[in-house]
Amino acid sequence: MSVTLDEARALDAADPLRRLRNRFFLPPGVIYLDGNSLGALPVAAEARVREAVTREWGQGLIRSWNDEDWIGAPARVGAKLARLIGAQRHEVVVADSTSVNIFKLLVAALRARPDRKVILTETGNFPTDLYVAGGVASLVPGVEVRALPSGEVEAAIGEDVAVVLLTHVHYKTAARRDMAGVTARAQRAGAIMIWDLSHSAGAVAVDLNACNVDLAVGCGYKFLNGGPGAPAFLYVADRWLGELVSPLTGWMGHAAPFDFVDDYRPAAGVERFLCGTPPMLGLLALEVGVDLALEVDAQALEAKSARLWSLFAGQVESRLAGQGFTQITPREAQRRGSHIAFAHPHGYAIVQALIARGVIGDFRDPDVMRFGLTPLYLGFEDVWRAVETLGEVMASGGWRDSPERGRVT
Repeated sequence: MSVTLDEARALDAADPLRRLRNRFFLPPGVIYLDGNSLGALPVAAEARVREAVTREWGQGLIRSWNDEDWIGAPARVGAKLARLIGAQRHEVVVADSTSVNIFKLLVAALRARPDRKVILTETGNFPTDLYVAGGVASLVPGVEVRALPSGEVEAAIGEDVAVVLLTHVHYKTAARRDMAGVTARAQRAGAIMIWDLSHSAGAVAVDLNACNVDLAVGCGYKFLNGGPGAPAFLYVADRWLGELVSPLTGWMGHAAPFDFVDDYRPAAGVERFLCGTPPMLGLLALEVGVDLALEVDAQALEAKSARLWSLFAGQVESRLAGQGFTQITPREAQRRGSHIAFAHPHGYAIVQALIARGVIGDFRDPDVMRFGLTPLYLGFEDVWRAVETLGEVMASGGWRDSPERGRVT
Protein backbone atom coordinates (compact mmCIF):
# COMPACT_ATOMS: atom_id res chain seq x y z
CA MET A 1 0.00 0.00 0.00
CA SER A 2 1.37 3.41 -0.96
CA VAL A 3 0.94 6.76 0.76
CA THR A 4 0.92 10.32 -0.51
CA LEU A 5 3.55 12.93 0.22
CA ASP A 6 1.14 14.71 2.54
CA GLU A 7 0.52 11.47 4.43
CA ALA A 8 4.28 10.93 4.81
CA ARG A 9 4.62 14.46 6.17
CA ALA A 10 1.81 13.79 8.64
CA LEU A 11 3.69 10.74 9.89
CA ASP A 12 6.75 12.94 10.46
CA ALA A 13 4.67 15.50 12.34
CA ALA A 14 3.41 12.79 14.70
CA ASP A 15 6.82 11.13 15.17
CA PRO A 16 8.04 11.42 18.78
CA LEU A 17 11.66 10.90 17.61
CA ARG A 18 11.52 13.70 15.06
CA ARG A 19 13.13 16.09 17.58
CA LEU A 20 16.42 14.19 17.25
CA ARG A 21 16.87 14.96 13.56
CA ASN A 22 18.44 18.33 14.30
CA ARG A 23 21.02 16.66 16.53
CA PHE A 24 22.81 15.40 13.39
CA PHE A 25 24.57 17.11 10.50
CA LEU A 26 22.65 16.13 7.36
CA PRO A 27 23.74 17.87 4.13
CA PRO A 28 20.97 19.81 2.35
CA GLY A 29 19.53 17.93 -0.60
CA VAL A 30 20.77 14.53 0.64
CA ILE A 31 18.62 11.63 1.83
CA TYR A 32 20.98 9.47 3.83
CA LEU A 33 20.16 5.76 3.77
CA ASP A 34 23.59 4.36 4.59
CA GLY A 35 23.47 4.44 8.38
CA ASN A 36 23.99 0.70 8.36
CA SER A 37 27.52 1.29 6.98
CA LEU A 38 28.38 4.71 8.41
CA GLY A 39 26.06 6.71 10.63
CA ALA A 40 25.65 10.46 10.27
CA LEU A 41 27.72 12.94 12.28
CA PRO A 42 26.14 13.99 15.59
CA VAL A 43 26.31 17.77 15.99
CA ALA A 44 27.76 17.41 19.47
CA ALA A 45 30.56 15.14 18.24
CA GLU A 46 32.22 17.96 16.31
CA ALA A 47 32.45 20.13 19.41
CA ARG A 48 33.48 17.20 21.59
CA VAL A 49 36.37 16.22 19.33
CA ARG A 50 37.45 19.85 18.97
CA GLU A 51 37.49 20.17 22.75
CA ALA A 52 39.50 16.97 23.06
CA VAL A 53 42.03 18.16 20.49
CA THR A 54 42.46 21.80 21.43
CA ARG A 55 42.08 21.76 25.22
CA GLU A 56 42.51 18.19 26.48
CA TRP A 57 45.33 17.25 24.10
CA GLY A 58 46.62 20.71 23.22
CA GLN A 59 46.66 22.16 26.74
CA GLY A 60 46.34 19.19 29.04
CA LEU A 61 48.85 17.04 27.17
CA ILE A 62 49.76 13.85 29.06
CA ARG A 63 47.91 15.10 32.14
CA SER A 64 44.55 14.42 30.45
CA TRP A 65 44.91 10.69 30.97
CA ASN A 66 44.23 11.45 34.62
CA ASP A 67 42.60 14.88 34.66
CA GLU A 68 40.03 14.06 31.93
CA ASP A 69 39.87 10.37 32.82
CA TRP A 70 40.94 9.29 29.35
CA ILE A 71 42.21 6.10 30.97
CA GLY A 72 38.71 5.24 32.17
CA ALA A 73 36.98 5.87 28.83
CA PRO A 74 36.91 2.25 27.53
CA ALA A 75 35.06 1.07 30.63
CA ARG A 76 32.95 4.24 30.95
CA VAL A 77 31.65 4.12 27.38
CA GLY A 78 31.30 0.36 27.68
CA ALA A 79 29.04 0.83 30.69
CA LYS A 80 26.85 3.19 28.66
CA LEU A 81 26.73 0.75 25.76
CA ALA A 82 25.70 -1.98 28.17
CA ARG A 83 22.40 -0.16 28.70
CA LEU A 84 21.70 -0.34 24.96
CA ILE A 85 22.32 -4.07 24.64
CA GLY A 86 20.84 -5.42 27.85
CA ALA A 87 24.09 -6.05 29.72
CA GLN A 88 25.49 -5.17 33.12
CA ARG A 89 27.82 -2.18 33.11
CA HIS A 90 30.86 -4.27 34.08
CA GLU A 91 30.33 -6.74 31.19
CA VAL A 92 31.11 -4.39 28.27
CA VAL A 93 34.27 -2.57 27.24
CA VAL A 94 35.13 -0.49 24.16
CA ALA A 95 38.30 -1.62 22.42
CA ASP A 96 39.96 -2.16 19.07
CA SER A 97 37.91 -3.21 16.01
CA THR A 98 35.17 -5.79 15.57
CA SER A 99 37.62 -8.07 13.78
CA VAL A 100 40.17 -7.93 16.60
CA ASN A 101 37.48 -8.52 19.21
CA ILE A 102 36.14 -11.56 17.34
CA PHE A 103 39.66 -12.96 17.35
CA LYS A 104 40.02 -12.41 21.09
CA LEU A 105 36.71 -14.03 21.97
CA LEU A 106 37.07 -16.96 19.58
CA VAL A 107 40.47 -17.94 20.96
CA ALA A 108 39.36 -17.42 24.56
CA ALA A 109 36.26 -19.56 23.98
CA LEU A 110 38.26 -22.34 22.28
CA ARG A 111 40.61 -22.46 25.25
CA ALA A 112 37.58 -22.93 27.49
CA ARG A 113 36.49 -25.94 25.41
CA PRO A 114 39.83 -27.73 24.78
CA ASP A 115 38.16 -31.06 23.97
CA ARG A 116 36.17 -29.53 21.08
CA LYS A 117 37.64 -28.35 17.79
CA VAL A 118 34.85 -26.82 15.67
CA ILE A 119 33.91 -23.18 15.13
CA LEU A 120 30.39 -23.32 13.68
CA THR A 121 29.10 -20.43 11.59
CA GLU A 122 27.08 -19.79 8.44
CA THR A 123 28.07 -19.36 4.83
CA GLY A 124 27.40 -15.82 3.74
CA ASN A 125 28.18 -14.46 7.19
CA PHE A 126 29.93 -11.09 7.17
CA PRO A 127 33.37 -11.70 5.62
CA THR A 128 35.43 -10.50 8.58
CA ASP A 129 33.68 -13.03 10.83
CA LEU A 130 34.53 -15.84 8.40
CA TYR A 131 38.05 -14.61 7.70
CA VAL A 132 38.94 -14.17 11.36
CA ALA A 133 37.49 -17.58 12.20
CA GLY A 134 39.63 -19.08 9.44
CA GLY A 135 42.69 -17.29 10.77
CA VAL A 136 42.05 -18.61 14.27
CA ALA A 137 41.68 -22.15 12.90
CA SER A 138 45.04 -21.83 11.13
CA LEU A 139 46.72 -20.82 14.41
CA VAL A 140 45.09 -23.22 16.87
CA PRO A 141 46.05 -26.86 16.21
CA GLY A 142 43.19 -29.13 15.22
CA VAL A 143 40.54 -26.42 15.00
CA GLU A 144 38.31 -26.23 11.93
CA VAL A 145 35.68 -23.78 10.73
CA ARG A 146 32.41 -25.42 9.75
CA ALA A 147 30.34 -22.98 7.70
CA LEU A 148 26.88 -24.17 6.70
CA PRO A 149 23.87 -22.61 4.97
CA SER A 150 21.89 -20.44 7.35
CA GLY A 151 19.01 -22.86 7.82
CA GLU A 152 21.30 -25.78 8.68
CA VAL A 153 23.35 -24.21 11.45
CA GLU A 154 21.20 -24.94 14.49
CA ALA A 155 20.77 -28.62 13.70
CA ALA A 156 24.56 -28.94 13.33
CA ILE A 157 25.38 -27.83 16.88
CA GLY A 158 26.80 -31.10 18.15
CA GLU A 159 29.23 -32.40 20.74
CA ASP A 160 32.29 -31.45 18.68
CA VAL A 161 31.31 -27.76 18.41
CA ALA A 162 33.27 -25.49 20.73
CA VAL A 163 31.94 -22.12 19.54
CA VAL A 164 28.96 -20.93 17.53
CA LEU A 165 29.65 -17.57 15.83
CA LEU A 166 26.65 -15.87 14.23
CA THR A 167 25.51 -12.39 13.28
CA HIS A 168 22.31 -11.26 14.97
CA VAL A 169 21.13 -9.14 12.01
CA HIS A 170 22.50 -10.24 8.66
CA TYR A 171 24.50 -7.55 6.90
CA LYS A 172 22.91 -8.15 3.49
CA THR A 173 19.37 -9.35 4.04
CA ALA A 174 18.69 -7.76 7.46
CA ALA A 175 17.31 -11.12 8.62
CA ARG A 176 17.33 -11.28 12.42
CA ARG A 177 18.01 -14.50 14.27
CA ASP A 178 16.23 -15.70 17.40
CA MET A 179 18.97 -14.79 19.86
CA ALA A 180 17.45 -16.50 22.89
CA GLY A 181 16.55 -19.67 21.02
CA VAL A 182 19.86 -20.15 19.24
CA THR A 183 21.84 -19.33 22.38
CA ALA A 184 19.91 -21.91 24.38
CA ARG A 185 20.40 -24.51 21.65
CA ALA A 186 24.17 -23.91 21.61
CA GLN A 187 24.47 -24.04 25.38
CA ARG A 188 22.46 -27.24 25.67
CA ALA A 189 25.04 -28.83 23.38
CA GLY A 190 27.89 -27.50 25.53
CA ALA A 191 29.03 -24.87 23.00
CA ILE A 192 29.84 -21.23 23.71
CA MET A 193 27.75 -18.66 21.82
CA ILE A 194 29.25 -15.52 20.26
CA TRP A 195 26.95 -12.94 18.65
CA ASP A 196 28.02 -10.17 16.27
CA LEU A 197 25.79 -7.16 17.01
CA SER A 198 27.19 -4.84 14.36
CA HIS A 199 23.81 -4.33 12.64
CA SER A 200 21.81 -4.58 15.87
CA ALA A 201 23.25 -2.18 18.45
CA GLY A 202 21.45 1.13 18.23
CA ALA A 203 18.98 -0.20 15.66
CA VAL A 204 16.84 -2.86 17.32
CA ALA A 205 16.13 -3.88 20.90
CA VAL A 206 18.83 -6.23 22.25
CA ASP A 207 18.82 -7.91 25.67
CA LEU A 208 21.94 -10.03 26.09
CA ASN A 209 21.36 -10.87 29.73
CA ALA A 210 17.74 -11.91 29.17
CA CYS A 211 18.91 -14.18 26.35
CA ASN A 212 21.70 -15.60 28.56
CA VAL A 213 24.29 -14.76 25.89
CA ASP A 214 27.88 -15.80 26.58
CA LEU A 215 29.89 -13.39 24.44
CA ALA A 216 29.24 -10.65 21.88
CA VAL A 217 30.98 -8.04 19.75
CA GLY A 218 29.82 -5.04 17.76
CA CYS A 219 31.07 -1.97 15.91
CA GLY A 220 30.65 1.69 16.75
CA TYR A 221 30.37 3.37 13.36
CA LYS A 222 27.02 2.10 12.08
CA PHE A 223 23.80 2.76 13.99
CA LEU A 224 25.76 4.08 16.98
CA ASN A 225 27.02 6.99 14.85
CA GLY A 226 30.53 6.91 16.27
CA GLY A 227 32.29 8.02 13.09
CA PRO A 228 34.45 6.29 10.45
CA GLY A 229 36.63 3.64 12.05
CA ALA A 230 35.04 4.16 15.45
CA PRO A 231 36.21 1.74 18.14
CA ALA A 232 34.25 -1.48 18.58
CA PHE A 233 32.99 -3.12 21.75
CA LEU A 234 32.88 -6.56 23.29
CA TYR A 235 30.67 -8.19 25.91
CA VAL A 236 31.62 -11.00 28.26
CA ALA A 237 28.90 -12.38 30.52
CA ASP A 238 29.68 -12.02 34.20
CA ARG A 239 29.90 -15.79 34.67
CA TRP A 240 32.81 -15.92 32.19
CA LEU A 241 34.83 -12.98 33.46
CA GLY A 242 36.93 -15.02 35.85
CA GLU A 243 37.72 -17.76 33.36
CA LEU A 244 38.27 -16.33 29.89
CA VAL A 245 41.53 -14.54 29.10
CA SER A 246 42.31 -12.58 25.97
CA PRO A 247 44.99 -14.07 23.72
CA LEU A 248 46.19 -10.52 23.01
CA THR A 249 47.77 -9.87 26.37
CA GLY A 250 48.57 -6.21 25.94
CA TRP A 251 49.54 -3.92 28.76
CA MET A 252 46.14 -2.23 29.06
CA GLY A 253 44.62 -5.61 29.88
CA HIS A 254 47.02 -6.14 32.78
CA ALA A 255 45.76 -6.07 36.35
CA ALA A 256 48.21 -3.26 37.15
CA PRO A 257 49.49 -1.81 33.86
CA PHE A 258 51.47 0.98 35.50
CA ASP A 259 53.44 -1.37 37.70
CA PHE A 260 55.39 -2.24 34.53
CA VAL A 261 56.22 -5.76 35.64
CA ASP A 262 57.53 -8.37 33.21
CA ASP A 263 54.89 -11.06 33.81
CA TYR A 264 51.34 -10.72 32.57
CA ARG A 265 48.46 -10.93 35.04
CA PRO A 266 44.97 -10.30 33.57
CA ALA A 267 42.73 -7.61 34.99
CA ALA A 268 39.91 -8.90 37.16
CA GLY A 269 37.02 -7.90 34.90
CA VAL A 270 36.19 -7.25 31.26
CA GLU A 271 39.14 -4.82 31.12
CA ARG A 272 41.33 -7.91 30.66
CA PHE A 273 40.16 -7.82 27.02
CA LEU A 274 41.78 -4.44 26.47
CA CYS A 275 45.06 -4.53 24.60
CA GLY A 276 46.83 -1.35 23.52
CA THR A 277 46.40 2.34 24.28
CA PRO A 278 42.79 3.49 23.70
CA PRO A 279 42.21 5.66 20.57
CA MET A 280 40.88 8.64 22.48
CA LEU A 281 39.54 10.87 19.70
CA GLY A 282 37.48 8.05 18.21
CA LEU A 283 36.37 6.87 21.63
CA LEU A 284 35.13 10.29 22.67
CA ALA A 285 33.27 10.76 19.38
CA LEU A 286 31.63 7.37 19.87
CA GLU A 287 30.56 8.37 23.38
CA VAL A 288 28.51 11.19 21.88
CA GLY A 289 26.70 8.77 19.57
CA VAL A 290 26.02 6.37 22.42
CA ASP A 291 24.68 9.19 24.60
CA LEU A 292 22.28 10.16 21.80
CA ALA A 293 21.04 6.60 21.44
CA LEU A 294 20.44 6.41 25.19
CA GLU A 295 17.95 9.27 24.95
CA VAL A 296 15.51 6.95 23.17
CA ASP A 297 13.72 3.91 24.48
CA ALA A 298 14.86 0.86 22.51
CA GLN A 299 11.29 -0.27 21.89
CA ALA A 300 10.36 3.16 20.48
CA LEU A 301 13.43 3.04 18.25
CA GLU A 302 12.49 -0.38 16.91
CA ALA A 303 8.85 0.64 16.42
CA LYS A 304 9.84 3.60 14.23
CA SER A 305 12.24 1.39 12.30
CA ALA A 306 9.36 -0.98 11.56
CA ARG A 307 7.16 1.87 10.31
CA LEU A 308 9.93 3.24 8.07
CA TRP A 309 10.47 -0.25 6.68
CA SER A 310 6.77 -0.78 5.94
CA LEU A 311 6.58 2.57 4.15
CA PHE A 312 9.66 1.81 2.04
CA ALA A 313 8.45 -1.68 1.14
CA GLY A 314 4.93 -0.50 0.33
CA GLN A 315 6.13 2.35 -1.87
CA VAL A 316 8.46 0.06 -3.83
CA GLU A 317 5.70 -2.50 -4.32
CA SER A 318 3.26 0.08 -5.69
CA ARG A 319 5.73 2.33 -7.53
CA LEU A 320 8.14 -0.22 -9.02
CA ALA A 321 6.19 -3.43 -9.54
CA GLY A 322 7.49 -5.50 -12.43
CA GLN A 323 10.83 -3.67 -12.69
CA GLY A 324 13.07 -6.45 -11.41
CA PHE A 325 13.27 -5.63 -7.69
CA THR A 326 13.20 -8.66 -5.40
CA GLN A 327 12.86 -7.85 -1.72
CA ILE A 328 15.15 -10.16 0.26
CA THR A 329 14.47 -8.81 3.76
CA PRO A 330 11.96 -10.73 5.92
CA ARG A 331 8.58 -9.04 6.10
CA GLU A 332 7.90 -9.86 9.76
CA ALA A 333 9.19 -7.01 11.94
CA GLN A 334 10.56 -9.32 14.65
CA ARG A 335 12.60 -11.22 12.05
CA ARG A 336 14.51 -8.28 10.61
CA GLY A 337 16.84 -5.46 11.54
CA SER A 338 16.76 -1.80 10.51
CA HIS A 339 17.64 -1.89 6.85
CA ILE A 340 15.78 -3.05 3.76
CA ALA A 341 17.47 -4.89 0.89
CA PHE A 342 16.52 -5.66 -2.69
CA ALA A 343 18.19 -7.83 -5.29
CA HIS A 344 18.31 -6.44 -8.81
CA PRO A 345 20.43 -7.47 -11.83
CA HIS A 346 21.60 -3.86 -12.22
CA GLY A 347 21.81 -3.12 -8.50
CA TYR A 348 25.22 -1.44 -8.51
CA ALA A 349 24.36 0.92 -11.37
CA ILE A 350 21.01 1.81 -9.81
CA VAL A 351 22.60 2.64 -6.45
CA GLN A 352 25.15 4.85 -8.18
CA ALA A 353 22.39 6.67 -10.06
CA LEU A 354 20.57 7.26 -6.78
CA ILE A 355 23.72 8.60 -5.12
CA ALA A 356 24.21 11.01 -8.02
CA ARG A 357 20.71 12.32 -7.26
CA GLY A 358 21.33 12.73 -3.54
CA VAL A 359 19.85 9.45 -2.27
CA ILE A 360 22.70 7.55 -0.62
CA GLY A 361 22.35 3.81 -0.14
CA ASP A 362 24.93 1.11 -0.80
CA PHE A 363 25.52 -2.07 -2.78
CA ARG A 364 26.75 -5.53 -1.83
CA ASP A 365 27.82 -8.15 -4.36
CA PRO A 366 26.47 -9.82 -6.31
CA ASP A 367 23.24 -7.84 -6.74
CA VAL A 368 22.05 -6.44 -3.39
CA MET A 369 20.90 -2.85 -2.86
CA ARG A 370 20.79 -1.88 0.85
CA PHE A 371 19.02 1.06 2.44
CA GLY A 372 19.64 1.78 6.11
CA LEU A 373 16.61 3.00 8.04
CA THR A 374 18.15 4.92 10.93
CA PRO A 375 15.26 5.93 13.22
CA LEU A 376 17.16 8.70 15.01
CA TYR A 377 17.41 10.97 11.98
CA LEU A 378 15.54 9.46 9.04
CA GLY A 379 12.02 10.73 8.33
CA PHE A 380 8.99 9.32 6.55
CA GLU A 381 9.14 12.04 3.89
CA ASP A 382 12.78 11.02 3.29
CA VAL A 383 11.66 7.47 2.56
CA TRP A 384 8.84 8.67 0.31
CA ARG A 385 11.18 10.88 -1.70
CA ALA A 386 13.84 8.18 -1.90
CA VAL A 387 11.44 5.74 -3.55
CA GLU A 388 10.15 8.47 -5.86
CA THR A 389 13.73 9.11 -6.94
CA LEU A 390 14.23 5.39 -7.48
CA GLY A 391 11.15 5.38 -9.69
CA GLU A 392 12.52 8.31 -11.70
CA VAL A 393 15.87 6.55 -12.15
CA MET A 394 14.13 3.48 -13.52
CA ALA A 395 11.73 5.42 -15.73
CA SER A 396 14.48 7.53 -17.27
CA GLY A 397 17.05 4.76 -17.60
CA GLY A 398 19.47 7.00 -15.69
CA TRP A 399 21.17 3.99 -14.16
CA ARG A 400 22.67 3.16 -17.55
CA ASP A 401 25.14 6.03 -17.15
CA SER A 402 26.65 4.65 -13.95
CA PRO A 403 30.33 5.45 -13.33
CA GLU A 404 33.03 2.83 -13.02
CA ARG A 405 32.88 0.84 -9.81
CA GLY A 406 34.83 2.39 -6.95
CA ARG A 407 36.85 0.52 -4.36
CA VAL A 408 34.08 1.09 -1.78
CA THR A 409 30.58 0.03 -2.80
